[in-house]
Amino acid sequence: MQPTLLILAAGMASRYGSMKQIQEFGPGGETIMDYSIYDAIRSGFKKVVFIIREDFADDFKNIFEPKLKGRIETDYVFQDLHGFVNGFTVPPERTKPWGTAHAVLSAMNAIKEPFAVINADDFYGRDAFKKAFIFLNEQCNEKLYSIIGYDLAKTLSDNGSVSRGVCQVDDNNNLVSIAERTKIYRDTDGRIVYEEGNKKIGVADDSKVSMNFWCFDPSVFSFIKKIFSEFLHQNGNNPKAEFFIPIIGDRFINDGVGRIRVIPTPAKWFGVTYKEDAPEVEQSLNQLVNAGEYPDRLWN
Repeated sequence: MQPTLLILAAGMASRYGSMKQIQEFGPGGETIMDYSIYDAIRSGFKKVVFIIREDFADDFKNIFEPKLKGRIETDYVFQDLHGFVNGFTVPPERTKPWGTAHAVLSAMNAIKEPFAVINADDFYGRDAFKKAFIFLNEQCNEKLYSIIGYDLAKTLSDNGSVSRGVCQVDDNNNLVSIAERTKIYRDTDGRIVYEEGNKKIGVADDSKVSMNFWCFDPSVFSFIKKIFSEFLHQNGNNPKAEFFIPIIGDRFINDGVGRIRVIPTPAKWFGVTYKEDAPEVEQSLNQLVNAGEYPDRLWN
């Protein structure tokens, strides 16, 4: 079975203030997602599944179906706040979905093969998709997943702090732990730090971080379902609690279920965490087009 690409595109874009998933950045009006799908197709992926908001489905399909028809199989799933809660009463003050791991769980009935997960609004680079496809095709199984690891210094924004899953990696490139750090930035002394409570803690520039590019066997769905049930029991009444994919990665390792290989990429990540990032994204894409990495018009 050929691997599938799962794209998380249901985010509310709260910090950014608009639907950045469909903003045009490329010289031919391409979204960041277009470049990911293009890289996935030329790496060998045959199917893409989009996780989107149901109220946005028609607009979304009208944008992407004409481009992708005949190039790659498409499917759509909706992340629903009440999905997979198994009788748990969602607090009335809870308005946003449960987070990225819950979003992945939403695709349980649409994916039966090894698959990669990415964010809609992150540019990952061709190298990442090539490596993911090879891993999914040749090595991925119910005991071995992987994550594409980026150098932390290549994933920062000049316009504010970012959230990153900071990886601890052993000598065999296996993930030891992953911790979601929600306020990472370069301080006035030039160090990369994250904030925890009132403390600033330094992190090495070449620390491997997750940009939410994961490679999973479909067995992960039943595992996520089990962990989500525990998460709701412990955190479900906290309206701000989020069920992140790194929670799944950590439990997969610590519960002794299997290993997660960290596959390094030299690629520079870029994306739109803040509105001020947009001109830099356009400039970066134009540089890649001018260097011959991508055509002027992706889908012509």
